[in-house]
Amino acid sequence: MVLLGATGSIGESTLRVLSAHRDRLELVGVAARTNHARLAQIARDFGVKHVAVYDEAAGAAARASGAFPAGTVLRTGLPGLIELAQLPAADIVLVAVVGTTGLEPALAALAAGKDLALASKEILVLAGKFIMAEARRHGGKLLPVDSEHSAVFQCLEGHPQAGIRRIVLTASGGAFRDWPHERLAHVTPEDATKHPNWSMGPKITVDSATLANKGLELIEAQWLFNLRPEQCTAVLHPQSIVHCLVEFTDGAMLAQLSPPSMTFPIQHALLHPDRAPGVEPALDFTRLLGLEFRPVDELRFPCFNLARQAMVAGGIAPAVFNAANEVAVAAFLGGRLPFLAIPRVIDETLQDVKHFEPESLAAVLEADAAARRAATARLRRHA
Repeated sequence: MVLLGATGSIGESTLRVLSAHRDRLELVGVAARTNHARLAQIARDFGVKHVAVYDEAAGAAARASGAFPAGTVLRTGLPGLIELAQLPAADIVLVAVVGTTGLEPALAALAAGKDLALASKEILVLAGKFIMAEARRHGGKLLPVDSEHSAVFQCLEGHPQAGIRRIVLTASGGAFRDWPHERLAHVTPEDATKHPNWSMGPKITVDSATLANKGLELIEAQWLFNLRPEQCTAVLHPQSIVHCLVEFTDGAMLAQLSPPSMTFPIQHALLHPDRAPGVEPALDFTRLLGLEFRPVDELRFPCFNLARQAMVAGGIAPAVFNAANEVAVAAFLGGRLPFLAIPRVIDETLQDVKHFEPESLAAVLEADAAARRAATARLRRHA
């Protein structure tokens, strides 16, 4: 396998899975954005000969460091990621890079006949129809790595499409699910990056607090499982133990449960269709275990409602939502935007950017760029 995004939280969880199953999984290529020191350590630990550093300056530092084992082929930039995604020795490519950087490597992997394990939800949000078309054209499998999508994938196996009424993704509610609404006006980046259940990067942790991540996941699920917008919904589940519920046309529901650790969905994607002992302990039902579900309060979580509106609108709307959210969250984390202004920037950007149905990937990328410009302009109004 090839792992793009090895030094982030998903990458580190993936390495734990690889360490536990070295008899079944071989790492042949690995990439990071900037952390070349950690990348060199991974290359040594797993005997990887093909590595890439996305950031050109970090790549130059990596070449000068002499930290990589002899014989290592070091690539840089986006072309380096694309080359790794097409390595002849690879059967599966796991894309765990942040944002839209993984889009072209994902398409390259599918074009090369690889299976694709997706942990970067932005890829399907931005270019779902092009990714799915490429997978159909070359026969590659799409294996979801997000815990919720992995759960849906597992619940749907063996069930015909016509029998699905809806899927229900679960959301923890993030850091502020129980805060009084008036306190949200004083949220700091430090507050927002303390997730009660999961250990994740700062951007996705903020997205969990706004529920933007759940909206993005609904859009991703629509593409992965060929669903209509009205078939995709979510509920709050503070324990993060049930990762989805799937309702069938006869009213029966299936749920998937596991502890809140990314090693479970990652292992399922990499070993599919086989199963093997997990990296971490399973749920212990001899201990007190309470499961709670609540409807999503869309007044408290306006980003969730905006994402659903973008999903219904289709076309470039999901890409615009994603771009505006990235700009707004980066500004919040940088201390330049209040927490409650994040959905305002997204809403105004969705209104600013002209809607259309993209016929090429270039058109999607231009819409993404236009949305980022529009959202950046809106920041000054809400700072």
